[in-house]
Amino acid sequence: MTRSVFLSLPQAVEAAGIDAGVAAHYGNPVAEQRAIVKGAIVDLSNRGVISVSGPDRLSWLNSLMSQNFLGLAPGSSTEALLLDPSGRLEFAARVLDDGVSSWLLLEAAELPGLLAWLLKMRFMLRVEIADRSADFATFGSLGAESPVLDAAAAAPAGVPLVWRDPWTDVSPGGYQYAAVEVHPGADYPWRETLVASSDVPALLARVVNGDIAVAGFLAAEALRIAAWRPRLATEGDDKTLPHELDWMRSAVHLSKGCYRGQETVAKVHNLGHPPRRLVFLHLDGTDNVLPAPGDEVVLPNAEGSGSDEDAVIGLVTSSANHYELGPIALAVIRRQAPVDAELAVRSAGTTVAAAQEVVVPPEAGSVVGRIRGLPRLGVKRR
Repeated sequence: MTRSVFLSLPQAVEAAGIDAGVAAHYGNPVAEQRAIVKGAIVDLSNRGVISVSGPDRLSWLNSLMSQNFLGLAPGSSTEALLLDPSGRLEFAARVLDDGVSSWLLLEAAELPGLLAWLLKMRFMLRVEIADRSADFATFGSLGAESPVLDAAAAAPAGVPLVWRDPWTDVSPGGYQYAAVEVHPGADYPWRETLVASSDVPALLARVVNGDIAVAGFLAAEALRIAAWRPRLATEGDDKTLPHELDWMRSAVHLSKGCYRGQETVAKVHNLGHPPRRLVFLHLDGTDNVLPAPGDEVVLPNAEGSGSDEDAVIGLVTSSANHYELGPIALAVIRRQAPVDAELAVRSAGTTVAAAQEVVVPPEAGSVVGRIRGLPRLGVKRR
């Protein structure tokens, strides 16, 4: 693993686990959230980058993944999921096209598996696949533009490699389960910019000179959690269906052709219900305990519980101290858990009270023959 040169900055503290190699923070994660909102950049240079080139690239990707790639214009962004035959999540990729290549941005730990699978699926098609992680570094920012990153963006085919997160709206062909008037994702205009590795030292120099602020990964995670934005590395496991995380909203096209796992996606959406559901938790900060991923979510004093263990309904997947909301978390819980119940999280020997906001409702799915209000297939909610 290569450590980012940004870790040389004063007060930089390296992240651990899957995010090792970049700074978790530079001394004050909460203040760094405000800095991101005001234009600070986030070092994500530990992420993986795959390029798919060739005249058949878009039709080929379209046949393999959950998103519709046909007609993807140069400079456009989308995201797509690779599912197993049972419709469960295996890989998630943020995708942009520059007219010559499609660029897949993903977690470094996911790259070897996805790269190997793509190479096996080429057959006789005119596609070329390469790991470009050593050639480009990823940097995150929030907002419609980032002058410093826009100037530094790589453009090997004349189109700047800037991925714009589609989470702000329901994508064409997508479907939102969250029954809210204004989705928190609408205020999350996240972008990821690819910078040539040779240009990263110059970008670091601009940070040192005070031309631009930098924020750590923890600050970016807090903003992601507040936007209800799923991340496969945290919210996903080997049983995850895209419906459970409301990922139908931006990463699945429900009216495109067949792809691996499509039958399950359609069956659960049209006729069934996902067995689990994503919730957003407002956590009690009285005891200054921030639950960690993997901590148990419980339904206190659940009626009819045969034992204390029967009250466990799910697990925390991500957590953070948000600069406005305080301690927050995402969790995946049983579908049948009541939506109006006060929940709790067991963490470090303490029980932390948690108020839930429903992201995916228990009745998600079974849309055939059921009339409902917006958002519908392909309809954008703001």
